[in-house]
Amino acid sequence: MVEVPKKSSNRSASDRRRHLRDTLWPDIEESQLWLRSQRVGFTTIPRTMALIGQLLDQVAGKGTPVLTTYLTLWCWVFDEGMVEIRNQREFAWESGFSGNRAEGTWRARMRKLEELGVIRTKAGLAGEFQYVLLLNPIKRLQELYAGRSDDVLYTALLGRLAHIGADDLDV
Repeated sequence: MVEVPKKSSNRSASDRRRHLRDTLWPDIEESQLWLRSQRVGFTTIPRTMALIGQLLDQVAGKGTPVLTTYLTLWCWVFDEGMVEIRNQREFAWESGFSGNRAEGTWRARMRKLEELGVIRTKAGLAGEFQYVLLLNPIKRLQELYAGRSDDVLYTALLGRLAHIGADDLDV
């Protein structure tokens, strides 16, 4: 009996996903999608951001969720890892805070993020948080969750990191 070799796929993972997308939604044109390679206004965020945010909210404690503030910083950051904040009111609103106490609540969340060790800040003429450095959140969460290996959410983060091949914990 002669074995017939299986036909190997020369398609990249991207090509396979695009083919599947086009098969599932044949009526959608690319102009209806927000494709990073064809549009401006994108940033790079960790694929684990949803879990990172939940873990940060968990360690921040009840009544002080920090995810929206942290996510807003990531939406403003460039590849240097630094954000320059010239208008705190704008950041407060983007973080979901409005009204008379918006900026005060936002500043409290920024202090909490700094206390948690995922950002560092420097004051400037525009205020207490004019310059913000975003540190690697995976490294900091590893420190915060040391000895808490039974935490389901942290275990989920470890599993997701392994799934995507992230090496943050190896460095």
